[in-house]
Amino acid sequence: MTGRGVTYAAGFTAGAAAAGVKHGGAERLDVALIVSDRPCVAAGVLTTNRAIAAPCVVTRRHLERGSLRAIVANSGNANAATGRRGERDAMAMAQAAARHLGVAAEEVAVASTGVIGVPLPIERIAAVIPGIVPTVDGWEDAARAIMTTDTKPKVAEQTVALSGGDVRVGGIAKGAGMIHPDMATLLAFITTDAEVDPRFLRKATKAAVAETFNRISVDGDTSTNDTVIVLANGASGQRVTRHDDEDKVRQALVDVCRELALAVLADGEGVTKVFRVTVDGAKSVEEAVLAARTITDSNLVRTAVHGADPNYGRILAAAGRSGAELDLAKAGVRIGATPVFLRGAPCPYDVKAVRAHLAQGRVELGIYLGAGESSAEAWGADLSAEYVRINADYTT
Repeated sequence: MTGRGVTYAAGFTAGAAAAGVKHGGAERLDVALIVSDRPCVAAGVLTTNRAIAAPCVVTRRHLERGSLRAIVANSGNANAATGRRGERDAMAMAQAAARHLGVAAEEVAVASTGVIGVPLPIERIAAVIPGIVPTVDGWEDAARAIMTTDTKPKVAEQTVALSGGDVRVGGIAKGAGMIHPDMATLLAFITTDAEVDPRFLRKATKAAVAETFNRISVDGDTSTNDTVIVLANGASGQRVTRHDDEDKVRQALVDVCRELALAVLADGEGVTKVFRVTVDGAKSVEEAVLAARTITDSNLVRTAVHGADPNYGRILAAAGRSGAELDLAKAGVRIGATPVFLRGAPCPYDVKAVRAHLAQGRVELGIYLGAGESSAEAWGADLSAEYVRINADYTT
C-alpha cells in the first residue's frame, strides 16, 4: 500500500488505539482519530435511513456549525438503535477527543460502525483516546481501526495543480457489507489542504457522493450509520476562487471518492466479482440512475454474474421494474461488448465468449432503454454463498 490517504494533505495527522469495543479485548485497533492543526471548513453527507444512528445525529449537529477540527470514529459497535443513551455516548466520544486535543466538543465529528442495537462501551473508548498520538504516518492505523468485515484498508489520494500552486486531496474509507448508500455500515473521511468557500465544499461534496458512493451496492441495504465527511483546512495557502480551480478541486474530490467507493465494492462481503452497469437511452439522468441501481441491486442479476450465466432477461426485467421509462421495441442489452438482445428481440451471440467475460473479476453490463438520450452508470457485486455465511453469524 502506498500513500498516506487522510494525512496526505498538509496539516492533517491521524492515529488509532485498541479499546476492545466489540469483545472487550484489546486485540485490534478500533478507535481512530483524524486531526487538523487548524480549523477546517467542513461538509458531510449522512445516512437517509430513518433509523439514524446516534453518532450521525451528533455529527449532523456539529456540521451545521460549519467548522471542525477532528473526527473520532470507532468500529465494532454502530451505536445505533441505542435510545437516548446512544446520543449521550456519541457526545461523550466527541468530548473525550476534544479534551485530548484542546478544542471544543462541537469541533469534533463522530462516526461509528459495527453491530446495531448494542450499547456503546463508552468508558473503554474514552479511556484510550488520550493515548492516541496523531502523526502524518498514522493514516494506516486510522484506516484499519474503522474496519469491520473489511479485509483491507481503503486509501486514495490526488495532487491537484491549481493556478497558484498544488493542493492535495486524500481519504480513507471502510465498508464491506450493508452497502447501498443513499446520502453516504460505510464511512469515508476525506481531507484537503485547499482553502475553499463553505458553500462550494458543501455543494461539491454532495455532488461527489451522488456520483460515486451513491452508485455502488453490495447488498442493497442502506446503513444506519453511513457517513462521508470532507475537511478543508487551507494549509496549502492556495485559495480556490477561480472557476477553473474550483472545477479541478471538484473533479479531484470525485476521483478520490470514486476510488474509495470502488475499493469498498471490491472488498464487499463474499464478493468475487464487481460489475458495472451502463444505462443509455434513458428519458433523464435520474431515470438512468434509477435503472442502473435497480439492476445492481437485483439478486437475480447478482447470482447470474456470480455463476457466469448469460441470463440477460434478468437485466431487462430489473430495468423494466425500476420505474424508468423503457420502450421494449427499441431496447437492447449487452454483456461485455457483445449484444445479446437488440431492438426488442434476442439476437445470435457467441455464448462461450459471453460466459468467458462473465467469468472475469470485472464484468460490464449495458442496457439501452430506448426512451431518450440520457445515460448513467452504477457498480454492483456478485452474490455468493460466502456473503450469506458472513452475515448469518455477524453478531457472534
